[in-house]
Amino acid sequence: MSDTALRIRVIGDLFPELAEQLAATGAEAVQDAADAQGIVCSYGGTPAELHDTLAAHPGIPWVQLPSAGIEAFAASLRDHPGLIWTSAKGAFALPVAEHALALTLALLRELPERVRARSWAPASGTSLHGLHVVVVGAGGVGLEIVRLMKCFDTRVTVVRRRGEPVAAADRTVTDAELMAVLPTADVVVLAAAATPDTRQLIDAAALAALPAHAVLINIARGALVDTDALVAALGAGRIAGAALDVTDPEPLPDGHPLWEEPRALITPHAADTLEMIRPLYAARVGENVARRRAGRELVGLVDPAAGY
Repeated sequence: MSDTALRIRVIGDLFPELAEQLAATGAEAVQDAADAQGIVCSYGGTPAELHDTLAAHPGIPWVQLPSAGIEAFAASLRDHPGLIWTSAKGAFALPVAEHALALTLALLRELPERVRARSWAPASGTSLHGLHVVVVGAGGVGLEIVRLMKCFDTRVTVVRRRGEPVAAADRTVTDAELMAVLPTADVVVLAAAATPDTRQLIDAAALAALPAHAVLINIARGALVDTDALVAALGAGRIAGAALDVTDPEPLPDGHPLWEEPRALITPHAADTLEMIRPLYAARVGENVARRRAGRELVGLVDPAAGY
């Protein structure tokens, strides 16, 4: 490893955990981007600040983005495809997968209905054990969801862009086979990246393919679901429920039909709160700084053409 500190321009908040990781892994935070050997985008910084900084200093070779989704930084990625881009994909897998599991159990145990209830009712609900769970996406979050679901003796099918098997899953299929697995799904969890190919992946046809007792969980991006089609499917009772941590549009406007839908459970993009992810993001930055100084491949590499 080189003894020379890696000069990093931080755009946004240099919060304590991030400052500690930079210092511990041999980096120096600099104010002047002209001196920087890398950019770390932090919370409170904006995509416009990054775009302007790169326009003024196109020679900076590496940019670390603060989230798994990179849509907000599309302009910079488009204008500077030759840079090394890394994101936080996989870094927040533990809290996000935990939230997906919580939403799944809440729907299966009919907790939204119980929260609204003001009188005793006959006992009902479904156990997760033994169900068929379809996980769409095989990144860090998707793999952690698979691990948690297998704790419940479920049968897990992973849907991913490429056909390489996911070792922990019972079956792995490609996106082209999604419609074939939906008719036997009890739970569908969306954990895929938002790209042009995945926009409204769950549309009216996909929702119609699900059995009436199935539930849909989205902790990925709102654009993966056709919201109007989901409202119609829930209203008609064509699926048993939907739990959404992300929506399209987002934030979900006051008065939107989903707020009044008894089969819907909405959380306000809370799967990975800032308090949860700050130490996780700092650790990702620290790992990449150490790898960069050692000349090793970075983690969370982004393919600008693929969009994740």
